[in-house]
Amino acid sequence: MTNGTALGRFSEITWLIDNWWLVLLRGIAAILFGVLTFLWPSLSLLSIVLLWGAFAFVDGILAIATAFMTKRPGGGSRWWMGLVGLLGVAAGLLTFFAPAVTAFGLLLYFSAWLIAMGLLQIIGAIRLRKAIDNEWMLALSGLASVILGALLIGYPLTGLLSVAWMIGIFALVVGIFYIGLSLRLRKVKDAAA
Repeated sequence: MTNGTALGRFSEITWLIDNWWLVLLRGIAAILFGVLTFLWPSLSLLSIVLLWGAFAFVDGILAIATAFMTKRPGGGSRWWMGLVGLLGVAAGLLTFFAPAVTAFGLLLYFSAWLIAMGLLQIIGAIRLRKAIDNEWMLALSGLASVILGALLIGYPLTGLLSVAWMIGIFALVVGIFYIGLSLRLRKVKDAAA
């Protein structure tokens, strides 16, 4: 698909292409969270809860910014990215206001967020396939979210250390996909300029 033609016909995606750098920031934030998780795997439950809450909150704010920052009025449907952001902010705030949550409660709560976010990102990737190539990066990050959420629900008694490692791996993988997607979006924007 040629980039200029795609941008002309699918203007509802231009908001994401114009703000590719916000997707890049989400990727960097995810990778930073993953690295911090690996550096301190023996953190207490409270520390992991608060670290994850900060990540979810920042990721949510960046997703909301991605949904609403646009240079063109009527930039198209962005509801799925806005919902991803609202879920992240809500998950982060709930974590800060209830830091003594049990490991089991955190797993269920984190799993629900992962599954909902993943499904919404898969929907977003389906919408992006009309405008750009390689939208599969967003779909794979969504699929990774759904798979990790399902694994955490299926194995709730997994030790906290192994959960921290899984979350760290997830954050690194999703961060790489976000960065890859952001670079592709930048390439489309540069080609259209």
